Amino acid sequence: MKKCLIVVDYQVDFVTGALGFEKAVELEKIISQKIIDYRKNDDEVIFTFDTHNADYAETYEGRHLPVAHCIEETEGHGLYGKVSKLCKDSDKCFYKPSFGSAELFEYLRHNEYESIELCGVVTNICVTSNAVLAKTAQPEIDIIIDSKAVASNDESLNEKALEVMKSFQIIVK
Repeated sequence: MKKCLIVVDYQVDFVTGALGFEKAVELEKIISQKIIDYRKNDDEVIFTFDTHNADYAETYEGRHLPVAHCIEETEGHGLYGKVSKLCKDSDKCFYKPSFGSAELFEYLRHNEYESIELCGVVTNICVTSNAVLAKTAQPEIDIIIDSKAVASNDESLNEKALEVMKSFQIIVK
């Protein structure tokens, strides 16, 4: 049975763009290596993309986080650095207008895995949201977060999110 790696929102706007932060830049090597390792084992790699339109400021999120980011068809929407070169046309990609992806949940619910690992940004928002969806879709397998492969622009919230995920029986290593 295959394992699955989900790369959450490792996009330009979250790394060096509108909502970028230094810790996100530091994740490039470890996320890239995880993708390479999963591919060597013929496991599945999935990508999520935070995806907004030009009307972002009028959305619920836009009214609460008034920083336009990950607007479709902009450079900021694309994957960052080496990770962008490791995404293949055959990889499953989920474009989500919110923190979690309902489509990702449905996809995971209908596929069997030995384990699901998540990496990327932002730990306390999109990583946690999608980890909980993965745990809901596959409650009997290991859902894993490598604490060295996720980050938040607020280290305190990063640590709290990791603790909350542990309480959901998500493995944080």
